[in-house]
Amino acid sequence: MSELHFPWLEASVLIALIGAIWVGRLKDQFVASHYSLIFNSIVLFTTVGAWIDYEFINPIGIPPQEAQDYWNPLTKMLGRPIFVIDSLSSPLLSLVALLYFLVSLTTLRTKIRRFSFAWTLASEAIVLATFSCAEPWLIIGLLIVGTIPPYLELRARSQGTGVYVKHMALFIVLLIVGQSFIDYEGRESPVHSLWGIVPLLVAVLIRSGISPFHCWLSDLFERATFGTALLVAMPLVGAYATIRLVLPIAPDWVLRTLGVLSLMTAVYAAGIALVQTDARRFFCYLFLSHSALVLVGLEAVTPISLTGALCVWMAVSVSLGGFGLTLRALEARRGRLSLTNFQGLYDHTPALAVLFMITGLASVGFPGTFGFVGTEMLVDGAVEVFPYVGVAVVIASALNGIAVVHAYFRLFTGTRHTSLVSLGIGKREKFAVVSLTALIFIGGLIPQYNVSSRHRAADRILRQRAAVASGRSLGEEVESTHAPH
Repeated sequence: MSELHFPWLEASVLIALIGAIWVGRLKDQFVASHYSLIFNSIVLFTTVGAWIDYEFINPIGIPPQEAQDYWNPLTKMLGRPIFVIDSLSSPLLSLVALLYFLVSLTTLRTKIRRFSFAWTLASEAIVLATFSCAEPWLIIGLLIVGTIPPYLELRARSQGTGVYVKHMALFIVLLIVGQSFIDYEGRESPVHSLWGIVPLLVAVLIRSGISPFHCWLSDLFERATFGTALLVAMPLVGAYATIRLVLPIAPDWVLRTLGVLSLMTAVYAAGIALVQTDARRFFCYLFLSHSALVLVGLEAVTPISLTGALCVWMAVSVSLGGFGLTLRALEARRGRLSLTNFQGLYDHTPALAVLFMITGLASVGFPGTFGFVGTEMLVDGAVEVFPYVGVAVVIASALNGIAVVHAYFRLFTGTRHTSLVSLGIGKREKFAVVSLTALIFIGGLIPQYNVSSRHRAADRILRQRAAVASGRSLGEEVESTHAPH
């Protein structure tokens, strides 16, 4: 295992935790927002540093290895690495930190008192630790801890928690039961019983919001603050759990089941998004459709489809993250947004209108944007295995595109809106707009690095799956790729 030149991973998690404690002690929410932004900035710097350091150690062109921190006291205490970074997680850590940074940056003064910056930093530490882990039980523990902050926010807002608690309780029980059976049978065993695989499969379906287990996510968008709901959804933690816990050990029929359910969810959610009258629910179903497409690519288990799925993962997080921030900024100015009437907001917020359209079209794979190449690879790879998948993916993308354009017309055109106060965006929101727009177009016009990076991650995932199927350890499979031929 390689070694980073600085303890980037521990630093990012530790700084986020220290920030959560520090900000939580502040009584003035305006001061807390400033300190939160400082901690978010430092965490973003450390995660980008980890990404660059990892790429320096494992340049494109050679089979990638895992890397651990230069200074790793947890490894010394426990005798094995706890936080590691590999070709899958290296860009995801920076992406998670960027999303948290932008949500804190674009929180308006009118919403500061309703948004918990301390719990947001704590949640960021949990997600970063999850994406820095490869050990199944550590991932499960962090997934369980990650369910706590949204629950506490719902309680603090005096909102109903029944739907969320029931789904997360079932999710936790199934994770523990499934992994217990897998460990009992031997993680390296090439064959596992249904008692281990099926509970893990249902658990990741719940966390990913795959139908019929999607209602908890729409309920969360209804009841929690928009910022918190975005941060629960956008990192696609369910997809990460699928790759780490299910994909290496699942037989083909399990992956086909996952793919069929995900494909049905993608088309179903796209159709539901098209007829929504509430902007939050519209965004939720739009997200569910796109996140389900990522799992569709994982199901085919071919290099092209898996690479496409990982590219779509990155594109969805960037484009729908920006799309959600746009809706959040509009909601902060207008209150809960309805799609039943024309709002006519373009004259007041043209920059948000442009970002709304750019991020919306990027999410459906519009040519020249971040999601175009990944969507094409996802369709091409999936069609090679199951021809009907390509048709369904195209239908889902078309419905999502129509839903985005429909929402744009409802919010920004059709009438003239008069307001006694300015609805224009501030400097922080302009920075977020420019940053996300640049990422979307750079990723679309220069996609080579992203595709190469995601292909390396896909290749490693497939080699890990092959190692389990052949009865070898994952380390033996990785080492075999470095052996002289």
